[in-house]
Amino acid sequence: MTKILLLSDSHSYIDDRILAYAAQADEIWHCGDFGSMTVIEELEKVKPLKGVFGNIDDAKIRSVFPEVNRFFCEKLEVLMVHIGGYPGRYTPIARKEISEKAPRLFISGHSHILKAMFDEKNNLLHLNPGACGKQGWHKTRTMMRFVVDGEEVKDLEVIELGSRV
Repeated sequence: MTKILLLSDSHSYIDDRILAYAAQADEIWHCGDFGSMTVIEELEKVKPLKGVFGNIDDAKIRSVFPEVNRFFCEKLEVLMVHIGGYPGRYTPIARKEISEKAPRLFISGHSHILKAMFDEKNNLLHLNPGACGKQGWHKTRTMMRFVVDGEEVKDLEVIELGSRV
């Protein structure tokens, strides 16, 4: 079993609460819009970090993380894209990746709206952890955590970090 902390849209913001949750995980997954290398460096000090770059990320971050990240955690195939849309409304890049080979777990960010949805057509779970940073129109900063057990996602939790203001 692998404990995952899933976050997105930090927009250069990192605090002790995020890092405390990161310390409880085995891996940290960030779905883009890091905003600064400081966020990456602070997270990497705590646990191994996987991610993708987002639309606000600069050339340095884009040299560290890909636009599309497809990987396995245990036996679970994961696809991560910052701007990915939702089941029935995927972006062109997400639609292409999913149609070529649907993963069991598809993760996107960008919208600052936390969602967990099952895509029956493609037989996959879609997660968007919302935004853990303070920039944007969201009212509450959010993340998710869960456990990967073989090829299953278990014990999914929403973490509310409080108001973005």
